[in-house]
Amino acid sequence: MTRVLVVDDDDALLRALRISLSARGYRVETARSGAEGLQRAAAAPPEVVVLDLGLPDLDGLEVCRRIRAWSDVPIIVLSAAGAEARKVAALDGGADDYVTKPFGLAELDARLRVAIRHRPRGAEGVETVVRSGTLEVDLPGRVARIQGRPVDLTAREFDLLAYLARHAGKVCTHRMILTEVWGPAYGTEVHYLRVYANRLRKKLGGDPSFSLRTNPGVGYQLVAESDPEALEPPETPEPAGASGAREPAGAPEPPEPAERPEVSPRPGVSTVAGVSPAVELLPSPAPPQAVEQPPGSGPGSRTTR
Repeated sequence: MTRVLVVDDDDALLRALRISLSARGYRVETARSGAEGLQRAAAAPPEVVVLDLGLPDLDGLEVCRRIRAWSDVPIIVLSAAGAEARKVAALDGGADDYVTKPFGLAELDARLRVAIRHRPRGAEGVETVVRSGTLEVDLPGRVARIQGRPVDLTAREFDLLAYLARHAGKVCTHRMILTEVWGPAYGTEVHYLRVYANRLRKKLGGDPSFSLRTNPGVGYQLVAESDPEALEPPETPEPAGASGAREPAGAPEPPEPAERPEVSPRPGVSTVAGVSPAVELLPSPAPPQAVEQPPGSGPGSRTTR
């Protein structure tokens, strides 16, 4: 028998749905507030949730978002608000379907059948408390504890920690985190993650049993000390010639550089010590010799006849 949890503050509607759906083969449980609905969903996970948005204590969108933080159970929203923006917000917040009040029972029954048909496998075995080392995250209660002591976190900090804890040991990319924690309109605001990751590290302290790792350019990862493969970064090979690098056994030695053939100097050409034989020094040219002139032929002399 399919378990359906109906969360609504209208007693008349709850009574009518309990009678009608029970007659159609459903096992119906009811809750009159958002907090009660969250408690019932955590204590006995239903197969479908029918959720009203106008609750007295919590907004229905907030209840939907909290359930979606730890469960993939199908959620059908009931609301008297038929505005398109409200429908879009509910669907983006994690709802699977939207029914506008007033509605017919046959329509609701059909939508329940579709939700059950598309329900993820294993949705009824939801884990509501996740652990990583001494860190314990109570997803429905929205409480994080380290060695049994509660950690004071803001709503956004808890949402980020809960998402990483649900995927502990796996690398969550920036886009994945932003879309799931901040909403589908986000995806490139990486600086948000840097700020909140630093806040989480300060509040969680330096407990050695778990670690919030940063994968540069990729995302973040929550790992436990008992997971050595996740804690140890992959080895990177040292570049050739690096200090301390060993050559593999039996590796051939690099060949010696080829020697240049000696160049024999030509006859009459000298070489200088320390200069390559290919560099030759040519002999210096002889200085010009003085030419004797006959007497009286120099400049300034006159010829007499």
